[in-house]
Amino acid sequence: MTTADERRPRVFAPDDPALVIVKEEPQASAADTAAPPPGESETPRLPTAADIKRGFGWGAMLLSAMAGLTALAAGVAWTRFISEALARDDLVGWIASALLALFMLAAAVIAAKELVGLLRLARLGRLKKDIDAALRDRDMKRERSAVAALKELFAGRHDARWGLQRMSEHERDVHDAGALLRLADRELLAPLDVETRRLVMKSAKRVATVTAMSPMTWIAMLYVMAENLRMLRTIATVYGGRPGFTGALRLARLVVGHIIATGGVAMTDDLLGQFLGQDLLRRLSRRLGEGVFNGALTARIGVAAIEVTRPLPFLDAPPIRVRDLLPELWKKTPAV
Repeated sequence: MTTADERRPRVFAPDDPALVIVKEEPQASAADTAAPPPGESETPRLPTAADIKRGFGWGAMLLSAMAGLTALAAGVAWTRFISEALARDDLVGWIASALLALFMLAAAVIAAKELVGLLRLARLGRLKKDIDAALRDRDMKRERSAVAALKELFAGRHDARWGLQRMSEHERDVHDAGALLRLADRELLAPLDVETRRLVMKSAKRVATVTAMSPMTWIAMLYVMAENLRMLRTIATVYGGRPGFTGALRLARLVVGHIIATGGVAMTDDLLGQFLGQDLLRRLSRRLGEGVFNGALTARIGVAAIEVTRPLPFLDAPPIRVRDLLPELWKKTPAV
C-alpha cells in the first residue's frame, strides 16, 4: 500500500542514472480485440493445395522433349530415305522419284482446292452482306446487282435450271424494292431448301442410330464429328459454297458461333424435353436417350448451317425449324 509521501510530485534531473524510462505498449484497437465472426475458429488456417507453391513442371518437360525428339527422328529418317532413294540410279530411285512427284502433285491439288473452297465461302459471305444491305436500304440498284450475282452463283447447275428460267421470265416485271429478292427466294432457293432439309434429316437419323447402337462412346463421338462436318460441307455445296476440309472447319466455327449467339443449344434441349417429356426420357434406356439427343443436336447444327450459308434470308420461302424436324427422328431411317 502506497503512502501519501510516495504520491507527492518530486523534482528529478533528466540525467539521473536511477531514472528508468518504461515504453508504453500501443493499445489494441476495438477491431483487433473484437471476437471472431461466428463460424470462424481462432485456430490458424491450415494450408491448402492452392497455397502450396508448385515447382517446375519437369514431367511436362520430359514428355515434350520426348515428343520433340521422336518427331525430329522421324523427320530426319524420312529426309535421309528420300535423299538416298533419289540419289540411286536404278529402278528403286526411279520409283521413288515418280512417287515423290505424285505426292507433290496431289499436295498441290489439295492445297489449291482448299484455297478455292475458302474463296467460295468468302464470296458467299460477301453476297449475303450485299443482300442484307439491299434489303435494309431498299435500294433497287443494289438489289438488282445482288440478284445478278446470285444468278451467276447458280449458273450451270442442273438443280437450279428451272429457277433461273423462271427468274428470267418474271424479273423484268418487278419494280418494287424487295420484290426481286422475294422472287429469287421463291424460285431459286425454295427448291434448294427441300434438298438441304432432306440432308439434315438423313444426318440426324444416322447420328441418332449410331449413337444408340455404338458399343463405345468414343466411336460414337468420332462418328458424330465426322458426320456433322460432312453435313456442313454438303449444305454449303448446295447453296454454292463447296468448301474443302479447311473451309468446313471454318464453317463449323461460324455455325457454332451462330448457335451460341441465338441460344440454339438451350432451345434444342427445351424442344427435346417438350417432345419426349422428362418422365419418358428417364424411362427410356440411356443409349436411346443419348441417340435422340445427339440426333436433335445434329438437326439444330444443320438448321444453323442453313441459316449461315443460305445467301438469302427466308423471305417468302417457309423457314426450316428444328421443331418441325424432331418428330421425324422417330420414323424409320431410310437406307443410305
